[in-house]
Amino acid sequence: MVPSLWLARHGETEWTRSRRHTGATDLALTAEGERAAREELGPKLAGVHFDVVLSSPLRRAHDTARLAGFDPRLDDRLREFDYGDYEGQTTAEIQRARPGWDLWTDGCPGGETVEDVGARMDALIAERLGDTDPPAQRVLVFGHGHALRILAARWLGLPAREGRIVLLRTAGLGITGSEHGRPAIETWGV
Repeated sequence: MVPSLWLARHGETEWTRSRRHTGATDLALTAEGERAAREELGPKLAGVHFDVVLSSPLRRAHDTARLAGFDPRLDDRLREFDYGDYEGQTTAEIQRARPGWDLWTDGCPGGETVEDVGARMDALIAERLGDTDPPAQRVLVFGHGHALRILAARWLGLPAREGRIVLLRTAGLGITGSEHGRPAIETWGV
């Protein structure tokens, strides 16, 4: 049986609002981010039973989980992409210095590549999301934009770089189900 995987991105921070790459910088949610977690994401998840609830330990993800009504188990593998030298910069700023730069193909100097994050997600899937006893039917994960997109790609059996094809806005939710025993996107971006 393939569990349904629900992916919840954290609410807005000052850097997500300004589109800055936010990896290890542990920012708080803005007032709008708190409101969205409580009033938008929380109601979407209310009344749904989850066998496993996980979160990145970074406060923007963990606070989103708490405000949405959950007390998740923290897992460091769910932390955001390590942007290295590009931490705190926007894509436009990076591309001024490095024309044509693309996170999905070029990675970050002093940080991670997409494949590095994919390996983290593969380990998470194998340990926490694969065969559990009793088998999990529904799993909820609170995390970050790029890392969750890579997790979705790996869960669906795609290369990590294919996370580029699924967007997840702040306080957004993506849900996978299964068809014929294989993971498939059920609802995305709600």
